[in-house]
Amino acid sequence: MTSQNPRQLHIVYAFVLFLAFFAFSPLLLSADSNDHMTVAGGIAPVRLQVDSMTNPVGVDGQAPSLNWELRATVPGAHDLRQISYRILVASSANELARDRGTLWDTGRVESGQRLYIAYSGRPLTSYQSCYWKVRVWDQVGNASSWSAPAKWTMAIMHPDEWKAHWIAAEPDGPLEPQARENQGQWTDSAQPLPIFRKEFRVAGPVKSAIVVVSGLGEYELHLNGGNVTDSVLNPGWTNYRKKVLYNTVDVTRRLRSGTNAFGVLLGNGMYNVPGVHGRYTKFVGSFGQPKLILQLHIEYRDGTETLLTSDSSWQTSSGPITFSSIYGGEDFDARRMQNGWDRPSFVTNAKWRPALEVAGPDESASSPGLQLSDRLIPPITIAEKLAPVRVTRPRPDVMVYDMGKDSSGWPEILVRGRAGDRVRMLPGELLNQDGTVTQTSGGAGPNNPVLFNYTLAGGEERWHPRFTYYGFRYVQVETTRAMAGGQKPEVLSLWTDFTHDDVSVDGHFTSSVTLLNRTHALIDRAILSNLASVISDCPTREKLGWLEQTYLAGSSIMNNYGLLKLYEKVANDMAEAQFANGFVPAIAPEYVAFVNANGNSTNFRDAPEWGSAIILSPWEAYRFYGDAEILKDHYESMVRYAGYLRSKLQDGMLSYGLGDWFDIGPGQPGEAQLTGKGLTATAIYYQDLRTLAAIANLLGKEADAASFEKEASEVRESFNRHLLHADTATYDRGSQTAQAMPLVLGLVPENLRQSVLENLIKDIRAHGNHVTAGDIGFHYVVRALTENGRSDVLFDMLSRDDSPSYGYQLKRGATTLTEAWDANPGASQNHFMLGHAEEWFYRGLAGIDVDMTRPETRQIMIRPAFLAKVPEAQAKVHTVLGIVESSWTREGANVVWRVAIPVGSRALVALPNTASDVSMNGGAPPQASPAGEFSLGSGAYEFRFRLR
Repeated sequence: MTSQNPRQLHIVYAFVLFLAFFAFSPLLLSADSNDHMTVAGGIAPVRLQVDSMTNPVGVDGQAPSLNWELRATVPGAHDLRQISYRILVASSANELARDRGTLWDTGRVESGQRLYIAYSGRPLTSYQSCYWKVRVWDQVGNASSWSAPAKWTMAIMHPDEWKAHWIAAEPDGPLEPQARENQGQWTDSAQPLPIFRKEFRVAGPVKSAIVVVSGLGEYELHLNGGNVTDSVLNPGWTNYRKKVLYNTVDVTRRLRSGTNAFGVLLGNGMYNVPGVHGRYTKFVGSFGQPKLILQLHIEYRDGTETLLTSDSSWQTSSGPITFSSIYGGEDFDARRMQNGWDRPSFVTNAKWRPALEVAGPDESASSPGLQLSDRLIPPITIAEKLAPVRVTRPRPDVMVYDMGKDSSGWPEILVRGRAGDRVRMLPGELLNQDGTVTQTSGGAGPNNPVLFNYTLAGGEERWHPRFTYYGFRYVQVETTRAMAGGQKPEVLSLWTDFTHDDVSVDGHFTSSVTLLNRTHALIDRAILSNLASVISDCPTREKLGWLEQTYLAGSSIMNNYGLLKLYEKVANDMAEAQFANGFVPAIAPEYVAFVNANGNSTNFRDAPEWGSAIILSPWEAYRFYGDAEILKDHYESMVRYAGYLRSKLQDGMLSYGLGDWFDIGPGQPGEAQLTGKGLTATAIYYQDLRTLAAIANLLGKEADAASFEKEASEVRESFNRHLLHADTATYDRGSQTAQAMPLVLGLVPENLRQSVLENLIKDIRAHGNHVTAGDIGFHYVVRALTENGRSDVLFDMLSRDDSPSYGYQLKRGATTLTEAWDANPGASQNHFMLGHAEEWFYRGLAGIDVDMTRPETRQIMIRPAFLAKVPEAQAKVHTVLGIVESSWTREGANVVWRVAIPVGSRALVALPNTASDVSMNGGAPPQASPAGEFSLGSGAYEFRFRLR
């Protein structure tokens, strides 16, 4: 074989590369009508969202916001970022595929922005479908390919486009006043709930069919015999005299040429809470009778349009649901179900009559200004089905199904029997000594139980409740035969339908410590069980939107789940509950007023730590998601509430409310025992003022910001004058809450901070590493220890398995976080208000701290606690910036730590000051700041070091 001239080899190699370029040019080159041919870049836009949702149906604003994330297309690349973008929005998928932005073409925009870009194309119309895509350019000017196409569909844009009428089965009665606890009219029985139907014809090939619908209190919509959505308990809970939500559903593929039929079942929900003797309820109250509004818009392929609306041409009948209460359960008599009632060509009989056109909940002098709103919120879905892990027979006629985990939802059964046979289901969280189910933890009892009752039509039948839910682990089943001497019905299968808001799973945490992982699971299931249109306290006794947990536990739940839309809804609920004088009640929507016999608010209604959620919850949502609209929308409400609290000051202090609810004192848990109410209420007011100052600055209201800062300074002086014992570096009575809150909120004089922290730790150690703080204070205990480098103390607290502790709850068999630290069986067994350890798992142990209020280069900070007692920990959080990851392993003094930073972002990554022999990705790390921080661009990094 002869040797080759090097010059000849170069020519050969060049020719090969030339051929390869053309062979792979379809992958490397991209072009469009306005852009020069460019080499494809190292980044690509992914996860396109509109108003923070994926392909939403029912967008009701003229300027929806557009988001996307960035993905690296080259493995192992670092420090990638976007410098420009181009968005196309078209009125059809075909136009978009041809790169025609018929609704909006931004052209190339020189910007790294990829969050909350407001649509500013042609005006949008009701029911319109919009198709869009985006391309981006990286920092060296390389263009990406176009993203995969995405879509959104508009709702009704203008109130006058509503042509439908509210319809009901009966004439409206008089408007009832707001419900009050322990008041209301009770009856011995309930009226069956109505069903509705309407036949209509489709005249030809359909291009688009969009239905907008609301049923109060809740509804299930059928079309041609099938449920049109997989969501339940629609449309969502609101203050029905101010806002009613409706849903927008694309039913194009469900229509058929010729005759079609709608069928609708209605439920009561929170809209109509009956008081029926023998069934549990938290309160009795009503916004009116069940009613329905529906409008179907059909656009045919020939360009013609038609509108079907609810009116008196619809028909109604008494339905199979004979009792339904959001608190007391549901009864269903399948013998009353008329087969085919929701299908075309059903022949109605004397049981059917024309529906009545009635007023909506707003159409009275006492409640002007109601909105029919399609403000999208996460729908509630059946997220999981659980089979029983054990079945027992505590009595010959009683079966008890252990479903393994406490869950929100309902039991679903498959049963065989004769017409008139009955199945009685008693759900509960705990068992009595004899193995039967008790509902004591949910507030009910033998004389007023929560029940799910099913009466068979005859045959093999499957059923679950539709318009109520409950928190339970166990189901007690009893059956009765229709006729004496016959066989009892046979329950063939029973399982739990776990229902909660359909939110994205944004976080993942695990460690090498089993107890920490079990605690994480305990809290996580309680969080999910209480996401149900509101952020509730428990899925049993109350199901109310208690407000303090929305900001105190905000970080704990937002690290796990995507909740911006739900937090927007909560903020609206609070604004709609607010009084003219600025007062915000402790629950929103305020379905029941907690007042005394004289009609005056009790501490359960007016508590600064609860009402302050109107300021602190939107701020918490902004910290996580960076969308300032929630602050703009509610700034005036925030200012008004601060004014209300200002009017309650006495010598610069607030000293009323519930205080540190459920702390561990000498008495039974309830209102604060170890900490004065003046400390928690005034500290929260100080936090309100500092937060309002930050919000005002963000919104360009500098004068307001200066005023709030000045008032905060005055409150700080008063707080320390009344509560600080400088000689002992303690606040109030020196409780954990009293020491932690001032530390976190910046109330402690700088020269005393270390001593106050040491006293906090001293109290924890004195209690055997047990917590004594309650609902308000524990959040600040977690933050005080995390932010001051004492995660070792938190670990010791979370390692306890004796009372009071998370470990003790687990030892007692809890599968969801309980209301009381000691797992008191008389309190709720599914409460997440004390779940603040979840924040430490992510922010402390794994070190992931994302805060969109900080400068761009500091929005992501990663600073783990490399504890000697935790060999491994890992977490990732899917933020609005992308996925942030932190995982580490430790063997003795040797640590391997891996981090991942999303494309388009930078992060501050901090090593402990005891680290030595540091390497990064196999080489020397960049120069660290005096605080041990590295500023790193996007990509994956591995650090290896020793701890001295």
